[in-house]
Amino acid sequence: MRNILNISSANKTFFSSGRKTQALCNVSIDITAGERVALIGASGSGKSTLIRSILGLEVLDQDGGMIKINEREIQANGHLSKDVRQIRNEVGVIFQQFNLVNQLDVLTNVLIGICPNKNIFQIISRRFSLEEKAKALDALERVGLVDFAYQRSSTLSGGQQQRVAIARALIKGAKILLADEPVASLDPESSRKVMETMVTLSEKLDLTYITSLHQIPIAKKYCVRTIALNHGTVVFDGPTKELGAAMLAKLYGSNLGDLEMEDDFSCNRGDGIASPELILVE
Repeated sequence: MRNILNISSANKTFFSSGRKTQALCNVSIDITAGERVALIGASGSGKSTLIRSILGLEVLDQDGGMIKINEREIQANGHLSKDVRQIRNEVGVIFQQFNLVNQLDVLTNVLIGICPNKNIFQIISRRFSLEEKAKALDALERVGLVDFAYQRSSTLSGGQQQRVAIARALIKGAKILLADEPVASLDPESSRKVMETMVTLSEKLDLTYITSLHQIPIAKKYCVRTIALNHGTVVFDGPTKELGAAMLAKLYGSNLGDLEMEDDFSCNRGDGIASPELILVE
């Protein structure tokens, strides 16, 4: 399997009020196409900084290494690639906040996912082709929300809104789904449905799925591989099944309380993985 994401010796330092904080310290990670990876860590461990760096939203230190997406260098040695916007389009991103426009219908919110390829006039006037609308409807069908296409986004539940955000990420045709705490603000049942949606999509569409989490049970149920960060350093990278209580206590010590250890949601199957044919409708 080929590597779809390469991170080599990544360093990121923040300076504020004369204080220096090392957010990432010599982080090196290779992820192959089709993997499902959980990125875990306590608050301040560097998860969000790493995700923003992968997208080129944070620039690494000048001696901060290199990041490649699909064998294309998005940044190296403190400099972004001149093709950063184009490379960024190869990644579908889902954030904790849904970032939907509540006044717009669901279909238009999904179509916003292709806005980087349009000029400002086309966006303001909502000039989308029939082909683009068909792609948006297909993305909504994949997340089980096609029947809500012409409903205002503000009328949807939190779990449904997050699945609209997933559809918006899919419409670009990206082969990487990158999620930053996608279920942190959801109730247990909505969390289950959102995670099952993303796992099902990764299986059906051969996507690489990388998600930051602080809920250990969710990582164990849905991700085969886990990368654990602590104070900006990779302290574990291996099969999720190896992350037992003793290992986590050793990795995080007094910071273990920042991670959710209890499983408070149920799944349709014993292994927690959604069947590929699962259709999710709330």
